[in-house]
Amino acid sequence: MRKKRAEKRYIKPDPKYNEIIVAKFINCLMYDGKKSVAQQMVYKAFAVIEERTSKPGLEVFKKAIANTQPIIEVRSRRVGGATYQVPMEVRPERRLALAIRWIRTNSRSRNEKSMSAKLAAELIAASNNEGASVKKKEDTHRMAEANKAFAHFKW
Repeated sequence: MRKKRAEKRYIKPDPKYNEIIVAKFINCLMYDGKKSVAQQMVYKAFAVIEERTSKPGLEVFKKAIANTQPIIEVRSRRVGGATYQVPMEVRPERRLALAIRWIRTNSRSRNEKSMSAKLAAELIAASNNEGASVKKKEDTHRMAEANKAFAHFKW
């Protein structure tokens, strides 16, 4: 191995809730380095969630993240000229990253008025084990289940 492994970066927790997961989510939502805009969106979404569900926004957010984290996924592996979809367990950091990415992508494609409303709707849906993000997780699990026969190609 020529190069050393990339150092893990640790990010500071967000100012309002003092949570690292929320800070990561804000960073993931951010466009063009406009962190304050992304923060406002997330905090407004939490306010909308509290208004609609009468539960704390952070609690709903954490439940949504937990419900969308995949446990197993398929990865391509070449064996003798053929490519197999090998089911593999997902590392915890990647689980979180995938959950955040899916929630972000699916909330952007919703058709509510503002981004904070879209985000709130997607988070509420995900916390109730429904919505596009949870469907994506289930599809990933289904793919892994279907390709269980190739599990012996793990490396």
